[in-house]
Amino acid sequence: MFGDPGKTHKFLLIELWFRSVGKLHIPDQTALDSRRRLLVMIVLACGGFSIGTTESLPVGLLNEISDSLLISEQSAGRIVSAYALGVVIGAPLITIFSGGMPRRKLLILLMGALALGDILSLVAGLSQSYLAIVLGRFLAGFPHGAYYAVAALCAAAIAPPEHRGRAVAMVSAGNAISRVIGTPVTQAVGHHLGWPVAFGLVSIIAASTMTALWLVMPHMSQMVLTDPRQEIGALKRKQVWFTLAMGAIGFGGVFAVFTYISWVMTDRAGVPESSLALVLGIYGVCSVFGNWLGGRLADLSVDFGILGILSALAVILGGFTLASKAAPTAIFFFALLGVFGAALVPALQVRLIDAAGEAKTLAGALNHSALNIANASGAALGGAVIAAGYGYAAPAVVGACLALAAILIWIPARLLR
Repeated sequence: MFGDPGKTHKFLLIELWFRSVGKLHIPDQTALDSRRRLLVMIVLACGGFSIGTTESLPVGLLNEISDSLLISEQSAGRIVSAYALGVVIGAPLITIFSGGMPRRKLLILLMGALALGDILSLVAGLSQSYLAIVLGRFLAGFPHGAYYAVAALCAAAIAPPEHRGRAVAMVSAGNAISRVIGTPVTQAVGHHLGWPVAFGLVSIIAASTMTALWLVMPHMSQMVLTDPRQEIGALKRKQVWFTLAMGAIGFGGVFAVFTYISWVMTDRAGVPESSLALVLGIYGVCSVFGNWLGGRLADLSVDFGILGILSALAVILGGFTLASKAAPTAIFFFALLGVFGAALVPALQVRLIDAAGEAKTLAGALNHSALNIANASGAALGGAVIAAGYGYAAPAVVGACLALAAILIWIPARLLR
């Protein structure tokens, strides 16, 4: 007659929850005090942490995934490639057609798409479906570039003008920290509890971040909404193309070395295989510092900051060819590579914000497409010189040449600005 008391209590809790949501006060970006501004920055960085952890997770688990799904190493590699493909396609498409959407709503939806991609990968593990994990990885990569672009713009918009570089760097810091904490932890979970559990964990991280964005992110009323025609207008600006070329070429030098670092350290420098995790951990910590450094340099002078970073990369990569003969110097130069490689990302992002006019979102998203091109091209060129018999020091020579080529692009970019 009176129904199930348990169900009544459940419906009452749901009703109370919806009422509390309705009373949730979302401030405008103009009303943020310093504490709330910092909280927003931290939550935006959590989004970067979630994306970075998702992106790197399968790399250390490909053996387990291939054994579990009974697929070849080449097929397992497509799981990584699917994410990169999602980044390259998703970044421009989302930013072009979402310019009229409020930035707060867009960030929440992008993080929701990441969570769905991770959940689909979890389902793939539970159902042993290769197709499902490839689709899950593609979906997870789709919001990658758009999230970083929108989050960086929001961070710059709420920060004081003289701190824009540091604000953008703080968003990028989430990605850098994921390399130190998120990826090792989730991969350890995957090794001990099974790789589907690791994807379950990153889906929880993504869903939690989506909730935090919903609770904390202000209404970005001062950010100009755009239409597809305005966003595509960024492609007509020479400085946008100059900046993207600097990233696609200059950052390729970092990946020419990073991709083959395990062989360089063990076969050339004599680092024990058991110490590789420590070496990568040092690199990750240095990347966090480099991310901060790139933001500071961008605040001082974005153009000359980029020139300094590219020059440092050319010297470090050139020196690495000799330094990689011994473990201590190899680790030291690899750590420096982590510092200045990471410093390049926020500096390029700030330059794109300045160069893109009103079409800042597409330009910022294309930065991550350019960096993924650098990833693929740097790895391919590094692998080519190794296959040609030039040894494990050769990718560093390629990397130094790429950094010098990026400097050659910087010169006309500066002169024509």
